[in-house]
Amino acid sequence: MSTDPAAIIARAAQRGLVLATAESLTAGALVARLVDVPGASAVIAGGAACYSYTAKTRVLGVDAALLEETGAVTAEVAAAMAEGALDLYAADLAVSTTGVAGPGADARGVPAGTVHLGLARSGAPALTRELHLTGGRARIRAATVAAAIDDLAAALDL
Repeated sequence: MSTDPAAIIARAAQRGLVLATAESLTAGALVARLVDVPGASAVIAGGAACYSYTAKTRVLGVDAALLEETGAVTAEVAAAMAEGALDLYAADLAVSTTGVAGPGADARGVPAGTVHLGLARSGAPALTRELHLTGGRARIRAATVAAAIDDLAAALDL
């Protein structure tokens, strides 16, 4: 789909919505892409780049036992990250990214290119989507940013 981030910012502003991100795999690249748009400060509350389990727990409130049991690359963790960003930033809509950029599998054997996106809305359970991407680290991370932007666009009916 490859949505223009400017359309997301414009639609969120039109609807009076506040947006936030929670990023592991993309390490802030998603929120950076959104705030490249002039006027983004009217709708972007912030983005949390939480790479470690400790950061996911302390900043986003992801259950430490869940992380220890399953690892970070799961739909459940993606949902918890998005919900955590929603709460952290008092946002209306939040998106999260978690996955394995490679070059190989993670310590739990999850293959490179496995990505989970989370999307949380105020007053509703979080939705998740799993992707299986190919290419090197930069390609996987860039494709994840594009997919998360597309998910935001869909949530805003673009």
